[in-house]
Amino acid sequence: MLFEQKTGDVIVRVQPDYLHDESSPKDDRYIWAYTVEIENLGTSPLKVVERVWNIADSRGQVQCVRGNGVVGEQPVLQPGEVFRYTSGAPLSAPAGMMHGTYKMTDEDGESFDVFIPVFALDSPAQAEFPN
Repeated sequence: MLFEQKTGDVIVRVQPDYLHDESSPKDDRYIWAYTVEIENLGTSPLKVVERVWNIADSRGQVQCVRGNGVVGEQPVLQPGEVFRYTSGAPLSAPAGMMHGTYKMTDEDGESFDVFIPVFALDSPAQAEFPN
């Protein structure tokens, strides 16, 4: 399932994917990959300078992950450009959700937040452990 949110002239799309081969439900280890696309619909370049992820699982564990840029980069998106990357998240429960923000700067150095949509992390094991 694809999740999408638009903030100003930026669209963020997220596609989560449960990784069966890396997960071990009997050990309470549920591994997810997620692919993100950040699209600049504006008329000037934008730079991704920081990310904040909020990750919650169905057992009530919440974590906040902050860092510079994304996947070790601070990409600059030219007008009309899409930046795409894949990352991952481990959960200790069969379901959860993520959302967050990217701090971006425009060509004048002004910073602003772009919202990352809330997206569900529902593993096949979730059917055995309803929320």
